[in-house]
Amino acid sequence: MGHADRDERGASATEYGLLVVAIAAVVALIIFALGEQVVGLFQVSCDEITGQASTTASCN
Repeated sequence: MGHADRDERGASATEYGLLVVAIAAVVALIIFALGEQVVGLFQVSCDEITGQASTTASCN
């Protein structure tokens, strides 16, 4: 009976590991999918701020 408990703990650790990998993959996909849109939003905001501050300012 002691061996069965040890086997289940190992399986649980593996399942949690796979769950963490799956969540990380989903987060990475979301970042890649929305990354350009977020950069665009920040660029628009930066352009508006630098346009009001001076004509020589840069967002880079």
